Formats: sequence, structure tokens, C-alpha cells
Amino acid sequence: MADIAIRASNISKRYEIGAAKERHADLRELLATRLSRVLSWRAGALAHQAAATEHWALKDVCFEIKQGDVVGLIGRNGSGKSTLLKILSGITEPTEGRVDVRGQVGSLLEVGTGFHPELTGRENIYLSGAIHGMRKAEIDKKFDEIVDFSGIEKFIDTPVKRYSSGMYVRLGFALAAHLEPAILIVDEVLAVGDTNFQKRCLKKMEDVGHQGRTVILVSHNMPAISRLCRSAILLEQGCVKATRGTHEIVNAYLSSGVSTWAEREWKDPETAPGSDVVRLCGVRVRGEDGRPTDVVDIRRPVCLEMEYEVLKAGYVLIPHFSIHNEEGLQLFSAIDCDPDWQGKFRARGCYRTAGWIPGNLLADGTIIVGAAMNTLSPNIMHFYANEAVAFRVVDSYDGDAARGEFPMMVNGVVRPMLKWTTWYGDGAFSQGEAGKT
Repeated sequence: MADIAIRASNISKRYEIGAAKERHADLRELLATRLSRVLSWRAGALAHQAAATEHWALKDVCFEIKQGDVVGLIGRNGSGKSTLLKILSGITEPTEGRVDVRGQVGSLLEVGTGFHPELTGRENIYLSGAIHGMRKAEIDKKFDEIVDFSGIEKFIDTPVKRYSSGMYVRLGFALAAHLEPAILIVDEVLAVGDTNFQKRCLKKMEDVGHQGRTVILVSHNMPAISRLCRSAILLEQGCVKATRGTHEIVNAYLSSGVSTWAEREWKDPETAPGSDVVRLCGVRVRGEDGRPTDVVDIRRPVCLEMEYEVLKAGYVLIPHFSIHNEEGLQLFSAIDCDPDWQGKFRARGCYRTAGWIPGNLLADGTIIVGAAMNTLSPNIMHFYANEAVAFRVVDSYDGDAARGEFPMMVNGVVRPMLKWTTWYGDGAFSQGEAGKT
């Protein structure tokens, strides 16, 4: 195993769903409950089995990653990517199988993972460094570089519990990348950052790969996977579907097709995305007639609708959608700018918010929509439902769409219909005439 950084041997992970959740008020109650469990183990075990259902998030997963490899981990939502990353990071143990990891692992799986909320950004940098076995003098040398990369200099002495999700991401990635672990694991959480920060992160991961360290990258952004990774692993329903070169795996992933679904609902409050302030109830795609649809004419407008329940009054809410194509490339974000609700506090209750995408804007193909909700003051993202709904834009060849009568393939991620003007004449045009309509 001299050149192997990670070896996964028949990894399986089982979860029990549907069992009653238990909460304990304090340590005394917890110890009393644990003692009670020991005394009545058999009865408790039988009751637990009756109330729970097994779900295998991973089943017989096997692969090897060599030292210095930059590997992409690809798969649809629910394929087991996050569970696998937690096992590789040592956050959770597999139910069956074994993982051998050679070298220290630095991971960025969730916003703020490993941060102590009461400590400042500065204190968390030193705490994380100490956990990774670094001496204070070593952290001192890297401190300015970490803070500069994160871009949160003004807030470095603020408790991280007051950070926005974007600030968490910036500091978390800066720490994970600059503490120089032998193995760096980065999840889709980078999608929360702005475009410039994502570019810097991609460049940093390129640098890490060139330094001979091992990188595992999870993303729905196929261009980023293709750019950074030399090989890739495709997960499907908890199993390894294929392990080959990046180009082959990306093609297999895209050719498998992205199914479309016009609406999605979360009827169980326990599993619905959200927080104690607001939770998501449903997301829908509607056509001009108001009916849910997963097929839209390229010339026609389409409505994106979000249904949510406000659980705590007194917050300014900002619903927004993230629109991607089937390659995972973000086309744009759509943020609620309804003047009737901007800057206004919401009362408790159920709401529906809808935004319209005009016709002749999107290119043909599959469009994937993520639904998110932020509050203003404090700026916190309360939920982000990735791939909440998806629909297909169908091109028109009648000559009245943005392609006109052009018969060939039209490249690009959007297809706007611009205003065109043509002038004809024998003489020279007067200065500025080309700008007139």
C-alpha cells in the first residue's frame, strides 16, 4: 500500500429510519436513560426493531485512490456521496467493510464543520491547527495567508456563530486547504460561495494537486470535475457504477440522462429542509396556463414556485432559486424582488412565492432548479434544496425563436432573443448611425 492513499474494501453503511427520536435535557437524564437501556436491553431492542426500517446508503463499495491523485466523486442526489465522504473523513464508521487511509485528512463537507460557534474566527484557526497537530509557530506563519484567502479580515475577531453561510465557507475552505493535509476532501458546499471565491478555490485545488497531495472533489459541476480531476468515481444508488478516466465517467453520467419532475413536496416537517424559522413545503414548475409541467417551449415563459411555512415571526425572508443546466453549470440565480415584501417582516403562516423566467432566454436542454431561503439580519441560509425540480426546454424550428432559421447546433448556456437591425446602402454610414434603431 506504499502508493495507495485510500483503499475502500466492501464498504456498506446502514441507517435505521422511522425510529422515534430521543432527546435528553441534561447529563443526569442521559445517564439514567443509558442505565435503563442496559437493564432492559432485550425489550428495548425489540421495540426499536419494530419501529425502524433499514436503509443501505452504501453497499459493497470498493476502490483505490493513489497518492497524489485528484479524483472526482460523481452521482445524483441520494447516490451515497455524502455518506461515503463522512466515512473517508472518519466522521462516521461503516456498518460493514473497511477503509484504509494513509495520511492526515482535511475535509470540508458541511458549512462550519469543526468550528466552535462561541469562538472567533482567529481562535478557530488556532484550534483547528492544534487539532491537526500543528504548533503555534507553524500556525502563525500561515495565519495571514489563511485570512487573506478567506477575505473576512474585518470579521476575524467576531464569534463565528455570527458569520453568514458564505463566511463559514470561506474560512472553512481556507483552513482545509492551507493546513496542508495529505488528503483534501471537498464537497459541493463550495457552491454557496460567490463566483470569484469559487474560481480561487478551484485554482487552490489545482495547486494542491500539483503539490502531490491527494484531492477528492464532489460536485455537480461537470466542467470543474473535468478541469481538475484525472479520474472519477461514479456512484449510483449506493454502489460504484464505474471508476475510470474523468472524460469517460463524465460522459457516462451525462448520458444516463437527467429525469425531469415538475413538482416536489415535503409533507413531513421532520424531513423537510429548513430550520426553526422557516421550512420548505414544496417547489413547482408551472406553465403559462398555471399547471405543473416539466416540458416548456423555448419561446414561452415558465414559472418557478416555492411554498414554505414561516414558523417564527419577525424575520425578513429572501426566497431565491439557483438555475443550472444538466452539466451542473450555474446559469443564474433568481432572487425575490417583490416590492410588496422587500424589507418587511413576515408573520407566521404559509406562503407561496413565484418568479417568471421569460421566453427566449434559456437554451434548450434540461434545467435543474435549487430552492433556497435566507433571512436578512442575520444573514443566514435556512435551507437549500439542491435539484428540487427539473424541466426540459424544447427548441422551436419555426423561425420565430431566438435561433431564427439557423439549422445547425446553437452553442451556449442561454439563448436570448436580441433586437437585430441591418442597414443597407452604397455610401458610408454617418457616425453613430449603427447605434440607432
